[in-house]
Amino acid sequence: MSRIFFSFGLGAVLAAQTSPDLAEQTRKLKALVASSPRLAAHRTELAVQAPANGWEMEMVSSVAVDGEGRIYAFQRGGKADPVVVMDRAGRVLRSFGRGLYKIPHSIRIDPKGNVWTVDAGSSMVYQHSPDGRKRLEIAVGGLPANPRSAFCGTTDIAFAPGGRIFISDGYANARIVEYDQRGRRMREWGRPGTGPGEFHLPHGIAADDRNILYVADRENGRIQRFDLDGRFLGAWDHLGKTFSITFRRGELWIGTQPRTSPNGMDGWMMKIDRETGAILGYVETPGQHSVDLAGPGQPIAGARPGSVIWFRP
Repeated sequence: MSRIFFSFGLGAVLAAQTSPDLAEQTRKLKALVASSPRLAAHRTELAVQAPANGWEMEMVSSVAVDGEGRIYAFQRGGKADPVVVMDRAGRVLRSFGRGLYKIPHSIRIDPKGNVWTVDAGSSMVYQHSPDGRKRLEIAVGGLPANPRSAFCGTTDIAFAPGGRIFISDGYANARIVEYDQRGRRMREWGRPGTGPGEFHLPHGIAADDRNILYVADRENGRIQRFDLDGRFLGAWDHLGKTFSITFRRGELWIGTQPRTSPNGMDGWMMKIDRETGAILGYVETPGQHSVDLAGPGQPIAGARPGSVIWFRP
């Protein structure tokens, strides 16, 4: 497949959509949220205990929780390692990854407990053991020769049965790339645009237990659904500018905000009905860039300047 590098701005992809259109979408989204159940969860900030003087996390781009309840924060500051592993009380257990990343973007735990990280500046994807030993690296490639932004690479990763790995490559490309468990490329699909199977910044990806892939097509303001071979199954375009998506414990969650809001402004984390796309519950949050679950109905995410936000019953 030939490479087509996508503009970083909305550009021609949204040229047919006027500001009044986006304003009306925002009005409808806010009305929909207001009519949906607010989750009975209290927003807390995990009190991370610095292991040394001068130690500090900056923006936590992504958070993942393993099967033992340990919390993995993927952060972008130079005063701590990129991957910081904590217990549920905020005590730092270990950290790793220094020197590997340009722009830490997403961290995920696979079904076997391996830790995967995705870099948005280099398009490098790494698999680590829980204690930080590097086991595999995938150079996704396809970076532009003269990028318009430091953000020019991959965004997220998802896992499916049979060791199938799906990576969203969204900052300069508009594609989903599939690998096997040994890191061998199998196929890819997607191109710039607004039609089915086309993308404007695929920013998050998740696979559920029914072998459905969900792609947060962020700048198109929708979530597209595919089977594992890339066949388009449908799209939800009523949930705003979706940054993140995850499937855990039988629950589908997203992090989103209005399309008219600047990136990173307050938004919502939502539990979504997989059949209809309906909002089953929501919490208001400044940390929609990533979403994972620390327990049933307990969304957790990273935020600025260097915090981990946890919604608890």
